[in-house]
Amino acid sequence: MPPPADIVKVAIEWPGAFPKLMEIDQKKPLSAIIKEVCEGWSLGNHENFALQIADATNFYITEKNRNDIKNGSILRLTTSPYQTAVQLHERIQSTSMDAKLESLKDLANASRDITFAQEFINLDGISLLTQMVESGTERYQKLQKIMKPCFGDLLSFTLTAFVELMDHGIVSWDTFSVAFIKKIAGYVNKSAMDTAVLQRSLAILESMVLNSQDLYHKVAQEITIGQLIPHLQGTDQDIQTYTVAVINALFLKAPEEKRQFDEHIVDILNCPLTEMAHILAQKQLRSIILSNVIRSPTPINDEMAHQLYVLQVLTFNLLEDRMMTKMDPQDQVGG
Repeated sequence: MPPPADIVKVAIEWPGAFPKLMEIDQKKPLSAIIKEVCEGWSLGNHENFALQIADATNFYITEKNRNDIKNGSILRLTTSPYQTAVQLHERIQSTSMDAKLESLKDLANASRDITFAQEFINLDGISLLTQMVESGTERYQKLQKIMKPCFGDLLSFTLTAFVELMDHGIVSWDTFSVAFIKKIAGYVNKSAMDTAVLQRSLAILESMVLNSQDLYHKVAQEITIGQLIPHLQGTDQDIQTYTVAVINALFLKAPEEKRQFDEHIVDILNCPLTEMAHILAQKQLRSIILSNVIRSPTPINDEMAHQLYVLQVLTFNLLEDRMMTKMDPQDQVGG
C-alpha cells in the first residue's frame, strides 16, 4: 500500500553522525518536525536549528517551500537562519584575516538564500558591508602589495555577498552613499583590478543605474567612456558582457535631453557617460565592439548576445530620433 500523499521519506544529515531515514508528515508544523529531529540526536534548543536542502544551494526549508521536498530528498540539520546570520555578522568583523576571509566566503554563499538574507539584512548587514567597502579596504591597502591574492578575494567575497543580498529586492538601491558609489566606480576605473572584483563592481553599477534615477546621475558622473573601453578590448567575455550591460543601462536611463546628439563634444573618451548618445562615441563604441567582441575567436554566449541585441535596439531608437529631428542648417555632423 503506497504511503499517504502528505508523507515524504527523506534522509537527514547532521555533522559527525550517521544520516537518519525519516518520514515527514507535511501536515505537521515545520517547527515540530525540527524538534523531533533534534530530539533524535539529543539536541536541545530546537528553535536554534533549521533544515536545509543538502545540495549546492543549501537553501533553507520554510513553510513556504516545504512542498518542494520529494521522496528521496536529502536534508541537512543546521543552525537557524537567524543564528547563522548573527554568527557571520560577528565573524566578518574579525581582526584575523583568515577568519574574515573564510566568513566572507560563507556569507557570499549563504546570501543566495532569501530566508538567510532577510535575517542578515535585519541585522543591518548591508550597511556593514558598505562600510567595509568604503573604509575597510583602506585598512588593507598594504595587503595589495604583500598579499594581493588575499586582498582580491576579501573584496570579491564582500562584493559578491552585497550583490546576492541586493538581488532579493528587500533593500532599496536609493540608500547608498556617494562614497560607496565612488569606491565601486574606482574599481571599474582601475586598469589592473582583480577579475572577480571587476565583475561584481560592474554588476553593482548596472543595478544602481537601472533601479534608481538618482544613482544614474551619480554613476554617470564617475565614469567616462574611455574608462570602459579597455574592458571591451580585453579577452574576458564575462567582463565584456558586464561592460556592455552597464552601457545599455546608462543608455536606457538617460533623460530625454541627454539622448540628443551634441556635435560640440569632441573629447569622446573623456566625456561623461551622461553624453553616451553622442554619435561619434556611438561610432567608436560600435567599432570596438565589432573588433573585440563580435569578431573575437571566442563564441558569443547567450548573455552577451542578449546585451548586444539590447544595445542594437537602443542605438536604432537613437538613430530614429535623429532622423525624425528637423535638420539644423548649421549642423556639421557627418552621417
